[in-house]
Amino acid sequence: MAYQYRFERVLTVKEREQKEAEDRYRDSVDSFEKMAQKLYELLKKKELMEDSQADQMKTGIPVQLLRHGQQFLTNIEKSISYQQKLVMDARTNMQRHEHRLMERNIEVKKYEKIREHDKKRYAAEQEQADREQMNELSIAQFMNRRNR
Repeated sequence: MAYQYRFERVLTVKEREQKEAEDRYRDSVDSFEKMAQKLYELLKKKELMEDSQADQMKTGIPVQLLRHGQQFLTNIEKSISYQQKLVMDARTNMQRHEHRLMERNIEVKKYEKIREHDKKRYAAEQEQADREQMNELSIAQFMNRRNR
């Protein structure tokens, strides 16, 4: 009789859930990285604009250009604020998926550990049954020799 793990179907379902959780986590990490990269680019653009304005102020700049620059900076700051909110939401989402992935990993490991212990117990029972069968055969052979 071959070994049959009693929770094999449950383990299969848990492994599938684990894989789905890994995929969702990977997607959330990618989303977070894209949002963070966009935020970085906006911050870099703001820094370059501020540096450019500072240089222009030293050499002299028309008021109209200064107003346009300030309006541009205001718009970038609004974009940065919005992007920061998106990054925080993406981070929260990523952390939530990470937590779920960790839970799924723990569940799968529990069932794998149960299978490991169950397999050891099954092997020990098989070994015991084999020993008993060998003992019975030895006794039968001994009795057959004795009766001759």
